[in-house]
Amino acid sequence: MIRRSVTVFAEGAQTRKPQLSPARLAPSILDIVLLDVTLLDTALLSVWLLTYVEKDSITFRMHQPKKPELILASSSPRRQELLREIGIPFQVHAANINEDQIDGEAPIEYALRLAREKAEAVAAQYPQSYVLGADTIVVIDGEVLGKPQDHADAARMLRKLSGRAHEVTTAVSLIAPNTFSPSTIPSKKAAQGTLVQTRASTTRVYFREIAEAEIQQYVAGGEPMDKAGAYAIQGGASRWTDRIEGEFSNVVGLPLSLVTEMLKITGLMKS
Repeated sequence: MIRRSVTVFAEGAQTRKPQLSPARLAPSILDIVLLDVTLLDTALLSVWLLTYVEKDSITFRMHQPKKPELILASSSPRRQELLREIGIPFQVHAANINEDQIDGEAPIEYALRLAREKAEAVAAQYPQSYVLGADTIVVIDGEVLGKPQDHADAARMLRKLSGRAHEVTTAVSLIAPNTFSPSTIPSKKAAQGTLVQTRASTTRVYFREIAEAEIQQYVAGGEPMDKAGAYAIQGGASRWTDRIEGEFSNVVGLPLSLVTEMLKITGLMKS
């Protein structure tokens, strides 16, 4: 008797399992016995053993690295609302820094510094994320009108703005992890291997004359108290605005055209 063994591999066969369970042997093993016997010659028994081995398919899954996220270093609901308009997801982690102006510091430099320091403070906690910091100032006659200290201070600012033009500047600073670009403004405090862009946008706003009764009513409502220049152009102060020269969203608190451009440069947004 001659015994020959032939192994056939089916598609997806797995050779790591030397033995198969009985449940999987049918139809895994098929014995074909061929008998070829002549009357005069010696009987020859040929047995062919045909073995079918099944193999389990193995799927390799590619795990994509987690894409860095954007963090807004501001608790301002107005900035959050504006950022949602450009359709990019983000988280909020407000920065806690000293916002006092340095003696002799120019208004534009003051805004740029605060925006950068806000972004740096949060980026130090989240080094693998994109961080966006922003700061808005209102300037008239070279004076920076920040957030009013009390109702009297808010009324003082509004009287100063009444019937005149003033400038609103919003500085934005974007820190992107592990990115380099010759167009960046390097920051000594930023982590090595990061890209830091700090830029600003300015809009000129014209107010009509504001009656004292209007000022008192507006201040009493509380809206001016957490706003640079003691007003919200998208709120009660809209009725005093004759015209603006520049981007409206910049006055609200975030220049969307500039932010979009910066996000595209760093690769967080597609062109």
